[in-house]
Amino acid sequence: MSKKYIATPSRTQELLKKYGFAFKKSLGQNFLIDVNILENIMQQAGITKETGAIEVGPGMGALTEQLAIHAEKVVAFEIDQRLLPILKETLADYPNIEIIHHDILEADVAEVIKSYFREGQDIHIVANLPYYITTPILMKLIRAHLPVTSLTVMIQKEVADRMAAVPNTKSYGSLSIAVQYYTEASVVLNVPKKVFMPQPNVDSSVLKLVMRKEPPVQVDNEDFFFELIQASFAQRRKTLRNNLNRFLQDKFEKQQVEVFLEEAAIDGSRRGETLTMEEFATLANVVYKELAES
Repeated sequence: MSKKYIATPSRTQELLKKYGFAFKKSLGQNFLIDVNILENIMQQAGITKETGAIEVGPGMGALTEQLAIHAEKVVAFEIDQRLLPILKETLADYPNIEIIHHDILEADVAEVIKSYFREGQDIHIVANLPYYITTPILMKLIRAHLPVTSLTVMIQKEVADRMAAVPNTKSYGSLSIAVQYYTEASVVLNVPKKVFMPQPNVDSSVLKLVMRKEPPVQVDNEDFFFELIQASFAQRRKTLRNNLNRFLQDKFEKQQVEVFLEEAAIDGSRRGETLTMEEFATLANVVYKELAES
C-alpha cells in the first residue's frame, strides 16, 4: 500500500520527471518524502474522520493525501500554477479535497471555511510552510480570529524554537510573545533535512499552536502592547531602560520613563528577554494610560 503514497523518493522523482517540474527557490519548495513523518503529524494535529483540515502549499500532495485519508474534508491553498495539473493527478482518488489556486496571504480564509466546512466543525490548519514566509503566514492566520482549533506546521527549527520560547532563554523575543498571546505554542516534533526533496540547509520542527479563546493578559491597546515589546527587544544587549528611553524619547523625558518602570514594579536594569508577558502587559498599560491622557 505505501508504494502508492506520494511521499516517497521514487514517486516524487517520477512526478518531477513526468511533468518536467523544477523547484522554485523563490517559493521555498521542499517536498516531504517520508510517510511516517506525515502520519506522526496527523496524530499531533488531532486529525480524525470528523475534522476539517486546511493546508497551505500542498506541493505535489504528499501531506494533502494523508489529510484526505484521515480527515473528513480538506481544503488546500496552492500559489504555484505549475503544481495544479500534478495535484489533479496525484489526488484524483480523493473526492474530499478542494484545491484553491490562491495566495494564502490574500485569501479570505474565513469565507472559505464558511463555504467548504460544516458549521461548528472542528477545523485544523496543517502545513509544511515555506521558510521564507513562515512568520507572515502564521501571524495572518492566528490574528484573523478564524474558527479553527489549532495550527500544526512544519517550519524552520530555529523559528519554531523562537515561537515556543519562554523568558530567560536565547530564543525568547517579541515573536514568542506575539505568537503566545494568541495561541499555546509547543514544538511537537523535530525533523531531519533528509526527509525533504530537495534537502533544505536547515533542520525543521513541527510546531503546534492551539488557539486561545482569550489572550492570557489584558491589555488596553494591543497595537501599543506589541510596539512596546518590539522596542524592548530592539537592542537585545541593552537594558529595558535604554530601549524604552529610545522608544519613548519623542513623547516623554527620561525621568518619566523611570516613573513608568516604578509604577509597573519592574527593574529598568533588566533586559527585555527576562520579562514575562504579564510584566510587558502591566508596563504597556501604565505607559498607554499616560499617552492616552496627554
